[in-house]
Amino acid sequence: MTGTTLDGTEAAGRQEADGPVAVVHVVRGEADRTPHTRHGRPGAAFTTPALDLDRLVWPRTEPGPAFHMPVAEIVDLLVETGEALKADRDGLLAEALDRLVRVSPLPGEVLERAYAALWRGFQRPALYAQIDHELGGAEMLDGWREVRLPEGRTSAIRAFPPRLVHIIAGNAPGVAAMSVVRGALTKGVNLLKLPSNDLFTATAILRTMASVAPGHPVVRSFSAVYWRGGDEAVESVLFRPQFFDKLVAWGGEATIRGALRYVGPGFELVSFDPKTSISVIGREAFASAEALDRAADAAAVDATFFNQQACVASRFQFVEGSEEQADRYAALLCERLGIAREFSSADGPRVPAELREEIDVLRSLAPEYRVWGGYDGGGLVIRSPEPVEFHPDGKIVNVVPVAALSDAVAYAGVATQTVGVYPDARKAELRDALACAGVQRVVSLGRAGGMPPGLSHDGFHPLRRLMRWVNDE
Repeated sequence: MTGTTLDGTEAAGRQEADGPVAVVHVVRGEADRTPHTRHGRPGAAFTTPALDLDRLVWPRTEPGPAFHMPVAEIVDLLVETGEALKADRDGLLAEALDRLVRVSPLPGEVLERAYAALWRGFQRPALYAQIDHELGGAEMLDGWREVRLPEGRTSAIRAFPPRLVHIIAGNAPGVAAMSVVRGALTKGVNLLKLPSNDLFTATAILRTMASVAPGHPVVRSFSAVYWRGGDEAVESVLFRPQFFDKLVAWGGEATIRGALRYVGPGFELVSFDPKTSISVIGREAFASAEALDRAADAAAVDATFFNQQACVASRFQFVEGSEEQADRYAALLCERLGIAREFSSADGPRVPAELREEIDVLRSLAPEYRVWGGYDGGGLVIRSPEPVEFHPDGKIVNVVPVAALSDAVAYAGVATQTVGVYPDARKAELRDALACAGVQRVVSLGRAGGMPPGLSHDGFHPLRRLMRWVNDE
C-alpha cells in the first residue's frame, strides 16, 4: 500500500463536481489514497480505495502495536484526541460532515450538532468510568492480577488485548466514536467496517488521532475501510480465528444473521442487536397542567432522538389513564414532536405513501383510534387501544392507554432496549418486571438518549466482553 501519514494537512479524495463522493480508508493508521473503485447507485454513488486484505490483518506471531502500552498513556492520547476533535484544527471533521450531509438520511443540522458533541466521549472521567466500572481498574489491563482461590491456592488473571473486527452502525455518528474509544482502551487491534450510511465519521476520528500523535502504537492499531456487507470474497477471508478473536456487530437482523455465518470455535460474536424502546407515563402526569407539560416534553425528547433513528428512541408510549386522558397527552405530545432539539430537527422525513395509507385507515376508525399531526415529518401521534402492527418511524409515536403501568410490561420483551418512566418514583415498582421481560435499561423519562459511560450496554459490559480473559494457574 502506498500510504501517507495522517497529519491532517492534505484534503483526501477531492470530489469532482457532481461526481461520486470520495471515501478515505485508514489502514494501520495511514491514509490509503490508492486508485478508487465505484460503489452505490446513481444519485448515491461513492468511491473507495481497493482493498488489500493482507494489510487488514495483524499477524498472531507478534503482539499488536499497543498490547504492552500502559493504559494511562492511552487515556492521555484519547483525551488529546477529544480536544483536537472539539477544536477541529485541521478541518477533518468539517470535511467529513460536508460529505456525510450529502448521503445521510439525517438532516444536516442534526449531524452538525452530533459532530460538535463527539469529543465528549473522549473526556478523562468518562474513560476511567469504563475502565473502573467494567474492568475493575487499570491494573487488569496493564498486567496480571493475583487472585486467591479456595484451599489456599493463588492464581493470576489478565484482561488480555483482543483482535477485533467491528461492523459498526451508521444511524448516529456517536457509534463510530464509541467503537474507537472501546477499541483503544482494550489495547487490541481493530478493523472497522464502515457502514454505507456513515462512511466518514470513523476515519475522521482516526485521522484526528493520527494528527495528534503520528505513528503512535494506538494509531497503528486501527484500520477503517468499506466493503459491501455480506461480500463473501472479503468476509470469508477476514472473519477467521487466525486473524481475529471477536466480531463486534451492530445493526439490524440481516446484519446480525449474516455475522452468525462466520461464528465458530475461536471466533466469537459480540452483538449489539436491533432494539426498540418505549415509554410509560404514570397517572401522576395528570395531577396538573404543569405535570402533563413536563411529561409530554420529556417523552418528546426521547421520541425524537436522532429523529427516531436510534435504538433508544421511544416509539410506543403507554399512558396510565382513561382514553380521554390519553388523548390530552397525545395532543400535547404531538405539539412537542415538532420542536428542534440538540439531536433532532423540527422536521423529520415525510411519511412514506404506504404508511400514510395505513394511518388514513386508522383516522377513519375514530373514536376507537385518533390521529394527531400530518405527514410532512413534523410529528404524528396515533392513539390506539392496542399497539399498532407497523413500526413507528420518522417521528411517529403510538400512544396506548393502560389501566395500570404494570399492564405495559406485557408489551416489553428482549427486543426492548430502553424504557423511559414518568415519574421517577414509579421506576422501582416496574424495573424488576421489566428486567424479567428482557428490558436492558430503565431510565427517567427524557433521559433515554446517551448512555452514561461505565454502565452496561444492551445487557452486558462491552469492555469486559471485548477482552480476552487469560489465567495463570
